[in-house]
Amino acid sequence: MSTLTMATDFDTPSRTAVYRKVAFRIMPFLMLCYVAAYLDRINIGFAKLHMLNDLGFSETAYGLGAGLFFIGYLLFEVPSNLLMMRIGARKTISRIMILWAFVSAAFAFVETPTQFYVLRFLLGVAEAGFYPGVILYLTYWFPSTRRAKMVALFVGAVPLSGMLGAPLSGSIITMAQGLHGLSGWQWMFIIEAVPSLLLGLLCLKYLDDRPADAGWLQADEKALVEADLQAERERTKGDAATGSLRATLQDRRVWKMTAICFCSAICSYGVSFWLPTLVAQLKVGDVMHVGLYTAVPFTAAFICMYLIGRNSDRTRERRWHLVGPFACVCLGLCSSIWLHDSMAWALFALSVAAVGAYSTTAMLFSIPGLFLSGVGMAAGIAAINCIGGLGGFVSPYMVGLVKDMTGSTDNGVYFIACIAVVGAALTLTLPKKLVNR
Repeated sequence: MSTLTMATDFDTPSRTAVYRKVAFRIMPFLMLCYVAAYLDRINIGFAKLHMLNDLGFSETAYGLGAGLFFIGYLLFEVPSNLLMMRIGARKTISRIMILWAFVSAAFAFVETPTQFYVLRFLLGVAEAGFYPGVILYLTYWFPSTRRAKMVALFVGAVPLSGMLGAPLSGSIITMAQGLHGLSGWQWMFIIEAVPSLLLGLLCLKYLDDRPADAGWLQADEKALVEADLQAERERTKGDAATGSLRATLQDRRVWKMTAICFCSAICSYGVSFWLPTLVAQLKVGDVMHVGLYTAVPFTAAFICMYLIGRNSDRTRERRWHLVGPFACVCLGLCSSIWLHDSMAWALFALSVAAVGAYSTTAMLFSIPGLFLSGVGMAAGIAAINCIGGLGGFVSPYMVGLVKDMTGSTDNGVYFIACIAVVGAALTLTLPKKLVNR
């Protein structure tokens, strides 16, 4: 059978079995890594409920510190992804996870806003390259026709970290309060850094850089995967954007995807950093109950985003599968304000917003691999994620600033909802022939 025939016949049971085997081997581990990463990144949202009072920080200081993470992230993301192409995913992901574990634990000993700002910046530096590195890594194992649901599974670690981390963080803060003279939020930072350290060390033994290195695949299985991926590279190698870093950064499609990513980041990080605060405003009880109720929107997002990604792969449709989640963000956030007098309905609205916010991220990063490859893929994904990810700086800072100025998060939430509309409009400008395949 020719390489082209192998690469275009994607629905045979034998081929599906091979990719299922690959998915079961690498996806659970990558998801665990991202759960640890995201938990270390957003547990500041739970620490905020007590940390600000203990240290005398303002809401603006919190928002600025939360957002400074993305400045460090921006500066080191493209270099990290290009380095990964030279030394491999195994060493790159291990290095990143071990570094951020130590930085995350150091938050337990913050005393001043300046220390908070420095550590948030260093956390961004440490974690730079992890997300785009994994997205690039998935292109080494799955062709584009199977990649959206894999990206959705990986990004599903974000709401999964909320499902597990929200009640865990709330419980640690409550139960460890005063233990050995430390506050509960300090113990939370220390305890939740441990999984990142252990997974970073394990990564060196568990992950393989490419299918050719995988001792758990048979020779014919390696050949099948490599043939599918080679056929995909053949389809994109004539694209000028794949040839060099310079060509990639001059490509208008990359910058349009960056703008959409900026909108997506404002939505997803706005929900991530402020969801505990929005749930607490529903007067659900102490911080432990806030954690339990916060897990509800994360659970809904974890289930729905995979279903959206799977349906996108099945139908080979990308645009409306991205527009729909942006619409959910807008509708869900606005409704959570209008329905705040009803805890059940407000929580449902926040769940709709969470489904939309995290699904935009999953669908967004299934698209660049449709027109980029090689150096262009590494540089393009990193550039889209790090520059577009600056929305993660804007979002928490704006909401915090608005709350300090008005005493309410409502206008900040409306700001995020408006950005979701912009993201949907930009997505509709993507050519069908570029993304629907």
